Amino acid sequence: MSTATPAAATPATLRQVVLASMIGTTIEWYDFFLYGSASALVFGKLFFPKADPTMGVLLSFTTYALGFVARPLGGLVFGHFGDRIGRKQLLMLSLIMMGGSTVLIGLLPTFDQVGLFAPLLLVLLRLIQGFAVGGEWGGAVLMVTEYGEASRRGFWAGWPQAGVPAGNLLAAAVLAIMSAVQSNGEFLAWGWRVPFLLSAVLVAVGYWVRITLAESPLFRQAMDDAGAPPQVPVMDAIRERPGGIAIGAGLRVAENISFYVFATFGLTYLVDHLHVPRTTALNATLIGTAVEVAIIPLAASLSDRVGRRPIYFLGALGLAIWGFVFFRLLDSGQTPLIVLAMIGGLACHGLMYGPQAAFIAELFPTRMRYSGASLAYQGTSIFAGSLAPIIALALLTRFHSWVPIAIYLAIAGVISAISALKARETKGLSFAEIDQIR
Repeated sequence: MSTATPAAATPATLRQVVLASMIGTTIEWYDFFLYGSASALVFGKLFFPKADPTMGVLLSFTTYALGFVARPLGGLVFGHFGDRIGRKQLLMLSLIMMGGSTVLIGLLPTFDQVGLFAPLLLVLLRLIQGFAVGGEWGGAVLMVTEYGEASRRGFWAGWPQAGVPAGNLLAAAVLAIMSAVQSNGEFLAWGWRVPFLLSAVLVAVGYWVRITLAESPLFRQAMDDAGAPPQVPVMDAIRERPGGIAIGAGLRVAENISFYVFATFGLTYLVDHLHVPRTTALNATLIGTAVEVAIIPLAASLSDRVGRRPIYFLGALGLAIWGFVFFRLLDSGQTPLIVLAMIGGLACHGLMYGPQAAFIAELFPTRMRYSGASLAYQGTSIFAGSLAPIIALALLTRFHSWVPIAIYLAIAGVISAISALKARETKGLSFAEIDQIR
């Protein structure tokens, strides 16, 4: 069995891998987040018009949550084949599936046109979106982490992470532009469809960039050493690294819940509860997300210097506190304070999200890394991100106060802070060393 370490990638090759991973991730999450923003703003009116306004939004968020339910299944399927046949082919497939389903959402008839078929088709396409994005994260992150050198792995892995809020930034920007140049009637009639249809162009660009990538050298080396691919890598991960899966899931709780409370439920709270103009709410989210895009690579780089654990712990602790500040700022109704609320919340999220990719990838050896990382990352989305807007809206409806929502965020922050402290520090370790850890 060979024990040779693959030669380090040249700077030019590494930059190409990072660019391809980030662009593709930005496009896929543009598609995914576009649905979330549309759920908050228009889907309740177009696909569930027979319900009262609050119930319409709740039903819209329920279809939104179904995408998260499909993500673990996508993570398992893509992880299984990603650990058996390679990272690149699965990345290409996830991009095509996501783009196709998003374009079709933009072409859907509404409830007034075809009745119940409209929400049923919406649910089907949302499930395909969730399945595709479930496989995207693991492949994009592993391509970068397995190409990059150990001393700067956190920094390089942070760039695909930045592609996630960049996708949200792009989605919010397109929606904000359409909302600003159209009346409410025009936006509901056809304007909301334009961002979904634009996905066809974006996916074509992403496909062209990713098709030039070579397979991960670390994966190729692992297959050469093993002589055959693992039969059921996800079972290997569950059997051999249950602690890694639990820690990875715990790290995800606060990060996943907080993002969808701030960036998705926050829109509903501002527009439907406080009656803040839709453009103001979208612009505040836009600014906060732009700040996070800058914070993520900074936090990722700091994790290479001071460690993954302290940076992650700081973000989780900040989140546990900021929830109480966030809603007080929103309640002011003043645009600068609304913007500050979004910036603070998404900055705390960025401190967690920056080092997260390297942190979770380093919990698993190469032969089961795609499956293990995807299971830890995507499994959490069922009870965290998928339910966050629904739980937040239900708490607001039940108690007529944002305080229970802030408590919900604080509990999530404590769970992730404890998980960060329980995790082993892996900064600077080569994957050869990580593969030997039991």
